Amino acid sequence: MDKTPDADGSTPDAQSTTETTMTTGHTMSQTPQRILITGGASGLGRAMAEAWLRDGARVLIGDVNQERAAETLAALKDLPGELQFQYLDVRDAASFNNAREWLEQNWGGLDVLVNNAGVAGAARIDRGDMADWDWIFDINVKGVVRGCKVFVPMMKRQGHGHIVNIASLAGLLHAPVMGSYNVTKAGVISLSETLRFELAPYGIHTTVVCPGFFRTNLHESMRTPEPGMIETVDKLLSSDELTADQIAEMIKKAVAKQQFFLLPHKSGRRAYWMKRFLPFVFNRVMLKGAERLQGKLEKAEKA
Repeated sequence: MDKTPDADGSTPDAQSTTETTMTTGHTMSQTPQRILITGGASGLGRAMAEAWLRDGARVLIGDVNQERAAETLAALKDLPGELQFQYLDVRDAASFNNAREWLEQNWGGLDVLVNNAGVAGAARIDRGDMADWDWIFDINVKGVVRGCKVFVPMMKRQGHGHIVNIASLAGLLHAPVMGSYNVTKAGVISLSETLRFELAPYGIHTTVVCPGFFRTNLHESMRTPEPGMIETVDKLLSSDELTADQIAEMIKKAVAKQQFFLLPHKSGRRAYWMKRFLPFVFNRVMLKGAERLQGKLEKAEKA
């Protein structure tokens, strides 16, 4: 059931569970959007919080890093809207339930859930530790599932809501050595398409976002036994094609348009369409890249 994407890559569509809360901002006279962003204390999560705050929204950022959350609250305190923080570990359903209870008691519900928290892993299939596969799945996939399971019933009762799942271009274009990460992000895309059709009858919309490389702190979370891999990924993440702020604005617009699929990067859209319509070219490019990476890894092992 493919539809032709727009220029932005979219497809049009009618520490424990102890609660920690901090707040800043201004109270709005009109009823603002109520938004929860997991992993919202830094990177793309913080950029999305800022984008929605500028529109006067109420934003609750959930994160395990309370120090970074305090920095974000201080940095965004003069923006319109209302910004709050709760400790939220996406590996813990009780953490999501704490956030749900807070939202019900203080804001009366939730309009937009952004499943943004994620980590990275990189290893050749014969070198990766199964414990690392369990770790990345627990956060990148089950973390999204937990969020949806907690907040979908609320949205059904409301008769409306919007779920934004932050996947990755890696879920569409599967580079070597990134197996665990690729699989989790492909899973988020698949889940999102399932939810798109499952929840639409309840007035709940879904958006899945597949950004390519941009400046973020994802490399800080990476687990890898591969020599030099963190430095390689860090270099890729230094791409200046798009900033986190620009991607956040695109996501905000996608939610406003009830848009399902968002591929922010032009280079990502070109590669995606090459894979679909020129697979022989795509395969040749990927194989050459795999050979270069193999040589780099083997050289690093001998060093």
